[in-house]
Amino acid sequence: MEDKIDYNKHDKDDKNSNYEKICYMCRRPESKTGTMISMPGGIDICPDCIQKTFNSMQSMDMSKLTNMSKINLDDLKNVDLGSFTIPNMNLNPIPERARVKKRDEKRTEPLFTMKDIPAPHKIKEMLDEYVIGQDQAKRIISVAVYNHYKRIFLDKDKEGTRVDKSNILMIGPTGSGKTYLVKTLAKLLNVPLAIADATSLTEAGYIGDDIESVISKLLLSAGNDVERAECGIVFIDEIDKIAKKKNTNSRDVSGESVQQELLKLLEGSKVEVPVGTNQKNVMAPMETVNTDNILFICGGAFPALDDIIKERLQKNTSMGFNSDLKDKYNNDDNLYAKVTNEDIRKFGMIPEFIGRLPVICTLSKLDKEAFKKILIEPKNAILKQYKRLLELDEVELSFDDDAMDWIAEQAMKKDTGARALRSIIEEFMLDIMYETPKDKNIGKVIITRDYLEHKGSPNIVFRNI
Repeated sequence: MEDKIDYNKHDKDDKNSNYEKICYMCRRPESKTGTMISMPGGIDICPDCIQKTFNSMQSMDMSKLTNMSKINLDDLKNVDLGSFTIPNMNLNPIPERARVKKRDEKRTEPLFTMKDIPAPHKIKEMLDEYVIGQDQAKRIISVAVYNHYKRIFLDKDKEGTRVDKSNILMIGPTGSGKTYLVKTLAKLLNVPLAIADATSLTEAGYIGDDIESVISKLLLSAGNDVERAECGIVFIDEIDKIAKKKNTNSRDVSGESVQQELLKLLEGSKVEVPVGTNQKNVMAPMETVNTDNILFICGGAFPALDDIIKERLQKNTSMGFNSDLKDKYNNDDNLYAKVTNEDIRKFGMIPEFIGRLPVICTLSKLDKEAFKKILIEPKNAILKQYKRLLELDEVELSFDDDAMDWIAEQAMKKDTGARALRSIIEEFMLDIMYETPKDKNIGKVIITRDYLEHKGSPNIVFRNI
């Protein structure tokens, strides 16, 4: 006997669902199409698509279906399909990641209140537990984020005053902590975060990601909850890669054109984005997202920007006893702090784009002491991670001061910032992680500078037997 499957089970389970129904044919949500017509197989079809189907059938030679055009859609909605079953029907329902949560029209309270957003000094204290140094950058970000979420709760006063957005531009050398700072911030505030790479963005119509794909990532991060996504944070990394191309005869589809298309997102606008995917040309539901209350943080290393800054500063050099030397700024690790909007414009960013990022936050290059603190002080410090791994083998791991100095010195030579630390530690920890589990009598391993310089071996302390 042929098995029959109740394909309406999906509909029964979704009666109390928090997700909108999606038209199986046009992929529009119920909030845009009106009441859906539920069909067997767990699919929903909007009235427009059904009407289009009837209209197309009228143009066909269907003499037996002469009364098809007289079907009333309202009557079709009242058809009881509860007991209707279809044998071996293979349908592809809307995937879970492409389903949009319903807007709560009865919501009287906001998603979060000002009590949920800590004061700037509290935000900085939380960042201090994870991010070493960059005190000025953390102060700037803490104040900007706090003010941004305050403006969400401010309604227009009697004079119509409205607080503008304070989007942030982060400038700093590679490995200085730009991305890590934003990730930590979003985690501490418990708000949706989307991290996009500007190098993949292109002008609409060209191979690459459209500008709206940034908002699609944020919507996915918010669990397809549009209201929550509209209060999230978007971090666009490698923003310096979309600077205007110089001396080019071809269309700049990944440079100035991307900057111009980003203007509407940074300023605040309503954009339609596909749900569950970054591509528009697929059969995916489209949802409207308002970017007015989305905080945009753009970050980049801006290579060669230091040369532009030095060129501007060296214009003031002169001859005499009180003159500034031309090489005065060559070894200045805090040179990015002297950046101006004019320097960024000369780098290749258009004035309209710079104007929509009013808060400029600069990060300084890490020094030796900062590297040593990064190794041991953060809650998830690299050395703490390795100590925890060896604790599972009941082995204690420690580093002497000379070894810490050597690791910091090597990291500075690599000139890749904090990212260099893990690659250095992975290299000399390989043998220790391999050999230690062989001998159950090993109780403690002390890493020395001689071992790191390949002049000796680590100090091994055996357990008392």
